[in-house]
Amino acid sequence: MRKLFCRADFFPHCEDFGMKICALALTLSLAVLSVAAQQSETESPAVTAGRQVVQEIVAGQFSQVEAQYDAQMTAALPPGKLAAGWATLLEQAGSFDSIVAATSSKFQTYDVVVIECGFQKGLIDAQIVFNREARISALSFRTHKQVAEWVPPAYVKPDSFSEQPLVLVNGNYELPGTLTMPKGGGRFPAVVLLQGSGPHDEDETIGPNKPLKDLAWGLASRGIAVFRYTKRTQKYGAQSSDDPAKMTVEDETISDARAAVALVAKQPKVDPRRVFLAGHSLGAYLAPRIAAKDGRIAGVVMLAANTRPIEQLLVDQVRLMVTLGGAPTPDGQKQLAAAEDAAEKIESSDLKPGENVTVLGGSTPASYWLDLRGYQPTAVAKELKIPILILQGGRDFQVPPATNFEEWKTALGGQSNATLKLYPDLNHLFIAGTGPSLPSEYDKPGHVDEQVVADVAAWLAAGGKPAK
Repeated sequence: MRKLFCRADFFPHCEDFGMKICALALTLSLAVLSVAAQQSETESPAVTAGRQVVQEIVAGQFSQVEAQYDAQMTAALPPGKLAAGWATLLEQAGSFDSIVAATSSKFQTYDVVVIECGFQKGLIDAQIVFNREARISALSFRTHKQVAEWVPPAYVKPDSFSEQPLVLVNGNYELPGTLTMPKGGGRFPAVVLLQGSGPHDEDETIGPNKPLKDLAWGLASRGIAVFRYTKRTQKYGAQSSDDPAKMTVEDETISDARAAVALVAKQPKVDPRRVFLAGHSLGAYLAPRIAAKDGRIAGVVMLAANTRPIEQLLVDQVRLMVTLGGAPTPDGQKQLAAAEDAAEKIESSDLKPGENVTVLGGSTPASYWLDLRGYQPTAVAKELKIPILILQGGRDFQVPPATNFEEWKTALGGQSNATLKLYPDLNHLFIAGTGPSLPSEYDKPGHVDEQVVADVAAWLAAGGKPAK
């Protein structure tokens, strides 16, 4: 069953009955919208609205659904497309039976609702995305897919460590987390894990994959204490700042990261002189800035760290996606133009606090981008005196090594405190594969490569010195 009548900036490679609407819905660490993550067990207003949309489609009330589209959805799927798509779906799946289940999740400012629908020939998932104004930003139907249950990678030794809940309290915010502690006596080196962009749980769940849980269990199996916690935007959403209209990257990531380091340093079995920071994607991009003003951080590990500004990276990602099949379609051209316009506005000297910037269909306060303006991670990292470990997957399409990793090598390659390593077969999540890496790869279960875990553990255990 192929995906039907979606707005494609949320669902790459969407075929709308011969009309290719190819675009992108990814941020630095979420290449595709992961509706399996962070799902709510109680019915939210978004779930209620999603059920109503499905019921209206089943009743043939297509105009009522189309009236709820946002502007970009209306442009992508003009009147009549929904009815035609539904008719084709019924031909493929048979008659509609009932709604079986419904779940919701958050993605940036969006509510993502998945309605599991029973049809004559099987289960189909209706996926509906609502923007902050509760208008429909994306809609698709696809074959129901059970997300594979996470199982520990083979390199994990469950008997060698224990886990306990540990809440990170930072001002008005309380973030649930987990401390993974090796068994045995003595004080252990420790590391705080940071997710990529977007709201994430403590495991950085992306489809069936949990890269931060892989790292936590893998490192703890090798004698490293690990703390990971729910990202503020996952728990608090738009209320992640005391003033949502002025939210910054300091609110989203930096302040909590420093508070987490302080919390870990106080744990009885942790050596407070050996508390490190390990960031993935956006977390890696910000790691030099976090460490520059925190003397408690003994060193930083940067996994898939971009060197270019986020807005430019997103333009590159959109360009890649809309040209996968050759020249971009008219809709692909519109998506690329929108990404370029957003980048231009973000970088404009006219951007002022209080404004909003629409990026990939989502509205972000100008304050967030102004907080990042002028930030050059390579320059900040170059001034750090603490050890730095930079790791990069060779198949990473989100943070391409040909530009980003090479720039890290140019900036830090000659410094004695910096260690850099490229893994040719790994993607953005540091999962092994072959051929070009694409968003669909994230739907397949995998684990952070064992060599990455071993290299990080050895570096941390040696106090930030490369393994011999």
